[in-house]
Amino acid sequence: MTVRLLDFYADWCGPCDAQEPILEELLADYEGVELTKIDVDQDQDTANEYQVQSLPTVVVENDDGIVDRFVGVTQRPDIEDALERAGV
Repeated sequence: MTVRLLDFYADWCGPCDAQEPILEELLADYEGVELTKIDVDQDQDTANEYQVQSLPTVVVENDDGIVDRFVGVTQRPDIEDALERAGV
């Protein structure tokens, strides 16, 4: 099963910068996870599709759909729980 981590961000978003090292650390430990970074200023269609209204927004999804979504800076344990529920 494919597990994806979607990181919705913008260059001007300070909290997005704080989220970045948490996601990089997770990816280093969870090799099977695909990260897709979506700049909401460049890809508004995808942001609208996922109903992103605040930044940062992190979406964890697998082949069955969205497992969880987090709005605001989210700590590692919360994202890890979602990754495990997604099947990592």
